[in-house]
Amino acid sequence: MDPLWALRQVALRLERAGEPVYRVRAFRRAADVVGALPRDELERRAEEGTLTDLPGIGRSTAGVVADALAGREPAYLSRFREPPAVGGQGLRAALRGDCHTHSDWSDGGSPIREMAEAARDLGHSWMALTDHSPRLTVANGLSADRLSRQLEVVAELNAELAPFLVLTGIEVDVLADGALDQREDLLARLDVVVASVHSRLRMPAPEMTARLVAAVSNPHVDVLGHCTGRLVTGRGRPESEFDAVEVFAACVEHDTAVEVNSRPERRDPPGRLLRLAVGMGCAFAVDSDAHAPGQLDWISYGCERAEDCGVTPDRVVNALDAAELLAR
Repeated sequence: MDPLWALRQVALRLERAGEPVYRVRAFRRAADVVGALPRDELERRAEEGTLTDLPGIGRSTAGVVADALAGREPAYLSRFREPPAVGGQGLRAALRGDCHTHSDWSDGGSPIREMAEAARDLGHSWMALTDHSPRLTVANGLSADRLSRQLEVVAELNAELAPFLVLTGIEVDVLADGALDQREDLLARLDVVVASVHSRLRMPAPEMTARLVAAVSNPHVDVLGHCTGRLVTGRGRPESEFDAVEVFAACVEHDTAVEVNSRPERRDPPGRLLRLAVGMGCAFAVDSDAHAPGQLDWISYGCERAEDCGVTPDRVVNALDAAELLAR
């Protein structure tokens, strides 16, 4: 077994399991060290027990390297084995990309290239990069200047990764009055705009309804992100209150997709609202909302929920290839 592959697989599986970022980074640092050394030196050090003398290699990462070199499955891979296949496999097979991902330009844990390469390895042909907007300072949201620079970086990366395509985008904060937290001229340049509420989640239902309707009616907005804002793990967070019929009707009128957010702590929208949106004729984006490469495959969880609630591939915008999506 290739020790470099084993270290990277452990990092991906730790991310998928929601393990702390510092643990993931330890395995990624170790992979960088191992990738720079010839195999015969690794084998010699494993035999002598001196792998931990290398900077960035600790006891756990050395154990993975030693097991891989000896042809044994590392204990970490056994412990964080991929979960069994879930439902929604028909929908999952139809997906061509992901409309909602984050990089280390905002609150993600990995560079854009690593996210793109991981998405490509999952079989996607495109990925929309949607880092946060400036008002979300806790997530290192992108100022107008930083977003402009990111567009240049993405253009250069696309030239290297072709035919895989990184679509430009943003997860833009919906302000209290329904306005969007980024310059209009920049929003007009982006391929995918996901609009999400991150503040004042408990505002009265009439105000929240007007806020969401204004956002999804904006011609720059393509996707309504995690519409209720709920969290279903840990201490949790209740759903925002709004008139879902009015909001989803506005989504249909303005061809704004309703996001099926696949993060395990969100699972948003809840089933009753997802079924309502299906019945009202909404389009959907089944998204990972990944903040690390290993979280990209969380999109399978969203596919399971979406398919169970009656969402079919012909209603899902990220079942389109990039050219079809951009034309839409």
